Formats: sequence, C-alpha cells, structure tokens
Amino acid sequence: MSEKTITYAQLLEHNKKDNLWALIHGKVYDVTKFLDEHPGGDEVILSEAGKDATEAFEDVGHSDEARELLPGMLVGEFEKDSLKTSKVFNTSSSAVDNAVQQGSNVMYFVPLALLGAYFAWRFYGA
Repeated sequence: MSEKTITYAQLLEHNKKDNLWALIHGKVYDVTKFLDEHPGGDEVILSEAGKDATEAFEDVGHSDEARELLPGMLVGEFEKDSLKTSKVFNTSSSAVDNAVQQGSNVMYFVPLALLGAYFAWRFYGA
C-alpha cells in the first residue's frame, strides 16, 4: 500500500491541540495523542505546528525510544512542491511585515531628528 501524500495546506489544517500533525524529515506524523506524554511539554510541539519541525526535533537529541514511536504515528509523506507554492505567498506577507517594521523604526527616528535640529537651531541660532 502506498503512503498518503500530505500537502502544506493539509498540514496547516492540523495545528490545534486536539488535532496536531508534525512534519519531521519529510514525513507527517499525527502527534495529537502524544502531546500529554511529551517530556518537554505540549508547548514545545505546538510551537512547531505548521512548520518543518525537523531541526527542532534533531536539536533536542531525541532518544532511540522516541524515534521508534514515530512509525506508529505516521500519516504520510509530505509533498514538498506544495511548500514551494505556499512560500511564494508567505514571502510576500513577510515582505509586508518587514516593511511595516522598518517603517516603524523610521517613525521614531524622524521626530527625534527634527526635535534635535530644532533645539540645535534655537541654541546656536539665537
């Protein structure tokens, strides 16, 4: 039997505590039942919802026991092409967010510069 293919959109749909999938090493796992048993707490897993959790999974250095649990939770293979399509949309959203944040920094600098120029003019010009 061939494994089910999971798209990025499907992965994003399963990001709640009562229905959570995790993407690790190109495979999608249903970790819902394991949330309460996770030694690091459920927040650790929930923070990786909708993302590739491979790096977080490997950084912790999970034991062989933990790795042996994964096949029992396997939902299917992740369709990498769906991620590329979604990143196009996410990138534009990130670009807007970055522009707003950078614009916010300018909003603080300009009034301070004007205030400094005013005081310099009053002090040295008068």
